Amino acid sequence: MLRSITALLALAFFLLLTVNIASFVIIQRTTSLNQAIEQAQGMRRAARTAFIAVLNAETAQRGYLLTGRETFLAPFETARAEMNPALAILDEGAEKDPSLQPYTARIHALADAKFVEMDQTLTLTREGRIGQSIQLVRSGQGKRVMDEFRAAIDAFDKLKSARIAERNRMSQRLGVLTVAMNAIAGLLVLVLALLSAWVVRRYVGEIQRAREELDAVNAGLEDTVRDRTAALTRANDEIQRFAYIVSHDLRAPLVNVMGYTSELEQAGKTIDKAIAEVETHQTVAPDVVMAVREEMPEAIGFIRASTAKMDRLINAILKLSREGRRNPLPEPLDMTAMARNIADSVHHQTEASGARIVVEDLPPVESDRISMEQIFGNLIDNAVKYLDEGRPGEIMVSGEEVAGGWVVYRVADNGRGIAPRDHERIFELFRRSGKQDRAGEGLGLAFVRNSVRRIGGTIDLESELGKGSTFLLKFPKRLILSEPGGVL
Repeated sequence: MLRSITALLALAFFLLLTVNIASFVIIQRTTSLNQAIEQAQGMRRAARTAFIAVLNAETAQRGYLLTGRETFLAPFETARAEMNPALAILDEGAEKDPSLQPYTARIHALADAKFVEMDQTLTLTREGRIGQSIQLVRSGQGKRVMDEFRAAIDAFDKLKSARIAERNRMSQRLGVLTVAMNAIAGLLVLVLALLSAWVVRRYVGEIQRAREELDAVNAGLEDTVRDRTAALTRANDEIQRFAYIVSHDLRAPLVNVMGYTSELEQAGKTIDKAIAEVETHQTVAPDVVMAVREEMPEAIGFIRASTAKMDRLINAILKLSREGRRNPLPEPLDMTAMARNIADSVHHQTEASGARIVVEDLPPVESDRISMEQIFGNLIDNAVKYLDEGRPGEIMVSGEEVAGGWVVYRVADNGRGIAPRDHERIFELFRRSGKQDRAGEGLGLAFVRNSVRRIGGTIDLESELGKGSTFLLKFPKRLILSEPGGVL
């Protein structure tokens, strides 16, 4: 059923589009016909104007010949001036329609011949040879040219009249066709409206039924979500407790290892002292001396470094566990003052490296103070730690309010930058990027992202290797807790 309705709608739209295109073509054709009719009427008027101009010129010629008064020649010159534009219109139309060129060429030639004949009689009269002038008029040459000119004008007028009549008939037929197309288009619009109304009514009914079913499902979904949220909270608490217990239990054997390492180191010193006393009386095997004085201290050094690293990792895990079990406490925060205090706390480091930290006026926010201090402290500390030694360091902290009740903060630096492949991995536990020439275990940014999410925010990174990094922090302007430890 749905396919049939879709097919009908598509067909109706296609037919409506076809009708509209056809109407457009018909209208364009009608416009062209009307323009052609108007041009033809203009050429007819131009031909008549040329004929009347020749008649007026001939009348002025006869008056001058009979009276010899120059005043009779004024209409003659006026007729000549009127004829030239008329002939120009005929020539222009013939250029567009080559079939008219024989007619216009003959009209042009006969008009020129008539004016040549009249100019000759006028010239003879001005020279006093009136008899010769009269003789030229009586010869009938001018009459023959005029008769031929009249016949040429009539033939041209007849041709243009026939064409105008034919184009008028075509224009009328196209007008009727346009009305028919408009009627078909109106009918198609009505069909589309009815189909659309039927489809909308059907789907509104289906949506209403689906909404009723959804309401019925939602009636039990809230309880399910509540139960699963509670289960997820319990599971998260268990994970936090497990991490705390594991980290705590790992510390006991680690302390033992560190203690026995110290005893082993003292034993090595005692053995080394005994060997030194023996060496005063006899020779000691070189491999024994090397084992006691080189290999044993080296092994003890490796053990100490490994246990120290493991101790730092355990402390970091305990820190994450404690932070996860702490409930956020929203309060109004002056973020400008907070960021500047953090910048002042690392002033000795930036001063030693010739760097500077610029903290702009930041929008205030209502959130958890400890989390925000840890987030900005870690980001600013990282920015200072990974500045590029090849150029003066600059760290910029800025922010702004955005639509929807959010604030955005930026911590930007011109340091080493981070390669695109590492943009995500730096937020993972125990993962670092770039050259490992700074102290750290790869926990700072993982801790930052966890803290940002706990207070309902997001963190993104924009960075280019060798040019610097910008961390984008987005927080709700007001942190609302749905329950202890949860963000609404």
